[in-house]
Amino acid sequence: MKMKKSEKSVKLPILSLSGREGGELLLPGVVFNAKVNLPLMAQAVRVFLSNQRKAFAKTKTRGEVRGSGKKIWRQKGTGRARHKDRYAPIFVGGGVTHGPKGNRNYKKKFSLKMKRASLCSALTLRLKEKNILAVEGFSEFGFKTKPVLTALRSRAGVVEGQKCLLVLSNLKGKVKKALRNVPFITVSSVADLNTYLVLNHNRLILTPKSVKNLSRRISKNG
Repeated sequence: MKMKKSEKSVKLPILSLSGREGGELLLPGVVFNAKVNLPLMAQAVRVFLSNQRKAFAKTKTRGEVRGSGKKIWRQKGTGRARHKDRYAPIFVGGGVTHGPKGNRNYKKKFSLKMKRASLCSALTLRLKEKNILAVEGFSEFGFKTKPVLTALRSRAGVVEGQKCLLVLSNLKGKVKKALRNVPFITVSSVADLNTYLVLNHNRLILTPKSVKNLSRRISKNG
């Protein structure tokens, strides 16, 4: 993939949870210095939310309403219109004509190229807002929530009520188990990262390994 002039790499200081000097992390310009395309990001969010939607609305036709099939009144001599049972759509409690069937398809298509561009646009926007942090040292903590959360608050400035997205290379480690009960922190893998997740959180926390895998994913999809 050729790098444009506007896609120069960006340096980000690495915060170490253990308190040591973390150095600097080189963010690939293709991912973190791309063009910010607001309409494309809005379209990506609409497509993502629509694809999560399921059709639950369902009404019964007169053939699906349970009850007796006895004729509601006799055929002649009543002065009223002829009817069979009381489950015709014109009666209260009867079936519904042309109602939702529960099989509506809300799926929308979004090309791989547009997904890649919108994700890079969202990451670039968060970086320009200075809402992306590079953090290392998670491997030194166990499954306990308190030490990990305390380190994030003191070293990374994580504040309760501010939605944070922690992006890991994979979710097989101890960090996800340690933070799964924290309501304002979402843990995601690089493979599951999308535009909606990035824009739905105020701050992103990346690790050096997750940045490397993210760059590999974008280059492969591109």
